[in-house]
Amino acid sequence: MRFASVSSQKGSTLCPEPLVQTSNTSLQSLNLLPEINMFPLDPSFSYNQDLQFHLLGRHLLFDELPFPIEQIHSHYLHGYLLYEKGIATSKNHLSCQRCGNDDPSLFASFACFRCKEDSCVYCRKCIMMGRVSQCTPLIRWTGPVPNVALTSHSFLEWEGTLSELQKQASKQMCGVVGKPKELLVWAVCGAGKTEILFEAIDRALQQGLRVCLASPRTDVITELSPRFERAFPKAGVVSLYGGHSELAAPSPLVLSTTHQLFRFEEAFDVIIVDEVDAFPYSFDPTLQFAVKKAATDQATRIYLSATPSKKMKRRVHTKQLEVIHISRRFHGYPLPVPEFKWCGNWSKLLKKGRIPPIIHKWIDNKLTSGVQSFLFVPTIDDLTTIHSILKEYPGIDSVHASDLDRIEKIRRFRKGEIRMLLTTTILERGVTVPGIDVGVIGADHEVFSSNALVQIAGRVGRSIGDPYGEVVYFHYGKTTAMVSAKREIKSHNQRAGFGTSR
Repeated sequence: MRFASVSSQKGSTLCPEPLVQTSNTSLQSLNLLPEINMFPLDPSFSYNQDLQFHLLGRHLLFDELPFPIEQIHSHYLHGYLLYEKGIATSKNHLSCQRCGNDDPSLFASFACFRCKEDSCVYCRKCIMMGRVSQCTPLIRWTGPVPNVALTSHSFLEWEGTLSELQKQASKQMCGVVGKPKELLVWAVCGAGKTEILFEAIDRALQQGLRVCLASPRTDVITELSPRFERAFPKAGVVSLYGGHSELAAPSPLVLSTTHQLFRFEEAFDVIIVDEVDAFPYSFDPTLQFAVKKAATDQATRIYLSATPSKKMKRRVHTKQLEVIHISRRFHGYPLPVPEFKWCGNWSKLLKKGRIPPIIHKWIDNKLTSGVQSFLFVPTIDDLTTIHSILKEYPGIDSVHASDLDRIEKIRRFRKGEIRMLLTTTILERGVTVPGIDVGVIGADHEVFSSNALVQIAGRVGRSIGDPYGEVVYFHYGKTTAMVSAKREIKSHNQRAGFGTSR
């Protein structure tokens, strides 16, 4: 969009092209303007509460605001919102103000019909959220924030109980709510991390604080949403993920993928990042930027992980990061320790359209015994090959990240309509199904890191009705990742008082 500098009672002000009333006014791309005025708040101005609620704590494009441009600009002139450059330029260095991207290879230019420039630069990194370009303003609310009254009544309507370890962790977590602190909850798979959060979230809501639970994975958000809606039915829980990104009404409790946080700024007083070690969050600095940008300056930051990164472990070791250790599952039983089973050159056999006999036998056993199971494979090509070999078997299906029917297949698996689900690492975390066994074809493949293998093993034995289960790593040669994963699982069991034999 082009803007003009026009004279007014307030001096020189910025005016978007559709509102310019004279033909002899010079119009320029937002990028070419040296600075953008910020006006003092006019307390006599009658602002639109719907616009306030829509923008509160958010960083949005003009196209994302369902309000007339005249109304938006009027709020700008009276100090209730701010236009900011979407792409900042400093000494030929570009940075996206929405996602934090500053990688030159992730910017491109195009002939823009809005600003009429032949080379308008835009950010490719967050293009899926709507294009941020040099002529695009990002808009945020600078007016008053609605007062949220403190309340003594609880929002929590969960009737479950916590184990003693969970109670201790919950109490420690409640102690940091409302304080500008960081806390790592290092809990084994199946420790009941979600339930541990409930009391701390309830305390935050009673204090009038805004809470966000974020995860890198859509599957995690869709898994948690109904649980939080049942636990906090009066909080108006909102869930944001790909295809469901509309914030219809303000909510004090938001569940969101980390990608959706690009649209927020200084929105949350408590921000909880689940699966903080998971791809792509752990590898993508822009997602980490999004979490930081979405939190207020004095926000409480809580990180959840069964397999924290080396960097986080160093911060814990050097006392830079407070930690809660939970090495025992909520039901009190040990973590299943994986078996290593040599299967020969699985990759070569798959290329010939065959499955190693030992794996075929395992599959037959699971299907005839009626035990549901996940069978993890390294790549989508391997997934396609194995599924085609097993297509004669009833009750088998496959799923991967690009599968448009992924959510429906997981639902059918939960209902028992699918007996064995072939999957890539997309289901290594965030999905809980009771009473299942797990096999990994090609556990020696580089895609299966130590953390991934620990998470995969953590899918098993998660219910109190069936706390055990089988985890098998089929391989053509043991890897450091496999050995490390098994060692870590045994270490957790030992710390929980189970010894090293299991």
